[in-house]
Amino acid sequence: MDSARVAPQDIGGTKPLTTHADPAETIFTDAGSPLAMVRERLRHVRWIGGGSGGGKTTTARRLADQGEVYLYDTDATMPVHARRMPVEQAPYLRGFKAMNMNERWVDRDPRVMLDTFHWYQGEGFSEIIKDLLELPDDRPVIAEGFRLLPGLVRPLLTREDQAVWLLPTPEFRKSVFQHRGGLEWGFIAKTGDPEQALENVLQRDAMFTDRIEDQIRHLGLHGLKVDFSVTKETLAQQVSALFGLN
Repeated sequence: MDSARVAPQDIGGTKPLTTHADPAETIFTDAGSPLAMVRERLRHVRWIGGGSGGGKTTTARRLADQGEVYLYDTDATMPVHARRMPVEQAPYLRGFKAMNMNERWVDRDPRVMLDTFHWYQGEGFSEIIKDLLELPDDRPVIAEGFRLLPGLVRPLLTREDQAVWLLPTPEFRKSVFQHRGGLEWGFIAKTGDPEQALENVLQRDAMFTDRIEDQIRHLGLHGLKVDFSVTKETLAQQVSALFGLN
């Protein structure tokens, strides 16, 4: 069974956040609403981000199963958001679409893959906000997915205990990817060199997780290390306690 290690020291305080002006504030507006208004309208949202293979979806589903919580899966919205985004607002997505499978996953250096992947650069985040603003606010909403970048989520928080990022170790992530199918998994199998593609993706996502960890430390947000030593149930309990859903 996949399991996770929770770093309890990362479950920190619950003091209100002091918000700061953001030069990209227009990302968070909807129909001209100022950032402060959007933040207030999303105060019922809880955010689970982090690296690929870190248990975000599993944890979010467990929390949703415990009570009246609405689950918003950002991975599931990617095709719709890719179609909705104006071309001029998605240069990285445009470049990604122009490449074949080997160009995307085999031929490039993992660092280049990291720095040019559209979702890792925040493209389409405003579409997530638009979706969340349309959901009912009569119950907690759990938004989950790797697209929830700390620097984009933080301006939307009224309290730091609204968000957490799950940070899988490289060994844990590799095990998860093997469980998903390894060389025969999805887009990996569609390349001309699945072994190289998988290695590139693992390296890229390890660097992405390191970047997320650096960002949450800088921003004073919550992160949980994920490895083989603690069960899924324990991880869900820790996140639930942080979110005040117990």
